[in-house]
Amino acid sequence: MIIKKGLLCFLLFFLFSCNNDDDITPPTSPTGDSVSDIWFSEEKGYIFEFTESNDIFYNVNTAGCAIQDDDFVIEDFFGFTLNQISENELVASSDLSDIDVVFNRLSEQNPFCLSEQIAMTDDPQVNFDHFWNIFNDYYAFFEARNIDWAQYESLRDQVTTENLYDIIEELALVLEDDHVSIYDDALGIEIESGDVRLLERLNANLSGDLLIEDIQDYYNLGNEKLMAIIIEYLGGEFEVDDRDNIFWGLIDDETGYINVLTMQGYGTDFNNELSSLNDILDTIMEDLAAAGVSKLVLDLRFNEGGIDTVALDIASRFMDQERLSYFKKARLGDSFTETTAFSIGPKGNFQFTENIVLLTSPITVSAGELFTLCLKDQPYVTIVGENTAGAFSTILNHTLPNGAEVGLSNEIYSDTQGVVFEIVGIGPNDTENQIPFFATSDFNQGIDSGIDRALEVLEN
Repeated sequence: MIIKKGLLCFLLFFLFSCNNDDDITPPTSPTGDSVSDIWFSEEKGYIFEFTESNDIFYNVNTAGCAIQDDDFVIEDFFGFTLNQISENELVASSDLSDIDVVFNRLSEQNPFCLSEQIAMTDDPQVNFDHFWNIFNDYYAFFEARNIDWAQYESLRDQVTTENLYDIIEELALVLEDDHVSIYDDALGIEIESGDVRLLERLNANLSGDLLIEDIQDYYNLGNEKLMAIIIEYLGGEFEVDDRDNIFWGLIDDETGYINVLTMQGYGTDFNNELSSLNDILDTIMEDLAAAGVSKLVLDLRFNEGGIDTVALDIASRFMDQERLSYFKKARLGDSFTETTAFSIGPKGNFQFTENIVLLTSPITVSAGELFTLCLKDQPYVTIVGENTAGAFSTILNHTLPNGAEVGLSNEIYSDTQGVVFEIVGIGPNDTENQIPFFATSDFNQGIDSGIDRALEVLEN
């Protein structure tokens, strides 16, 4: 069950026209004359080789080297640009990332990445070696998940062409991590590590014909829930942005409602993602100010994440002052990078900082969880719903020798007290505010218990 692909478009099919993120085209521009030679990011396992004819993007791990892109354009790397700050240090930065990626010059190419040594093969044991070592080198949560990864290395002796992905899937499912995935487009292979656990959580309060067995079932229930929100709570009157990412309206004269469905896809390309987002946020906040509401239901239950800086810009509209918001570090060999602190301050002409209920669910993941992390300790915010997914890290992408794409969690986020919410997620502090996202009783009655509880909280 692959739950995260194409969800939003289906959920809103009957409500809005659906835009596809495939319409987003990254800008292109030259990397600049100052960039040359071979550069290595140890924490990411990335090597950039810039040549006169073309630029190559390698992935390296203890087992060897694979090519992620043999005609690489830096702007395709999530809108990053390069700045060579010294003879031996290169920094990749982007408005769409809360951190810079530092590369150090190599005096010569990594031996694994020499042309005759690069792993470009379908050999199943070689591909298993790379898969196991990518995680062994870069995955951040073996200890937190109580997993002895070393015990699985010997499985390479059992690997064949026929069972390679069966064994890889078995190991991926052991991790139960929403940010672990394997995709082989050529074979139509899609493996999502967290799907089994997510399905169990979504079905916990469902029964009979409402039980979710596949992605179509989830689409149907999600769409039904959105319809109930719009009809029963917003009276059929709401606003939505041009790309169907946020909709908002009034529950009553005192209470506003905002549903943030995703943390990406607000612009038409990397260059205007944040400016387009902030134009939308300006409109939403102007509408709230004009309505004079003193209470707000902020719904993140359908939010499947996206871009961290999108989440931070949205969070800034609910900040009363500059605040230390979270810390982050990344796996680096047997240790971690230095911990970086992040603060968020108010943006825009108007910030809503009165009574807010933030609704969360098991679907709330990644950048959606970062948003929750930033707001959870605000004195005017109460969380209602279920714990978030518990997968915060920006996904680290590597490529296997056969071309399959591997995603994994490489970073550790913590709150201002140093508490890490990976695996457990963030949810309500009080039992009475623990309301299931999907419940048979809600669908039978045509109500949303999460919003009902939010309105009770806002009354007190």
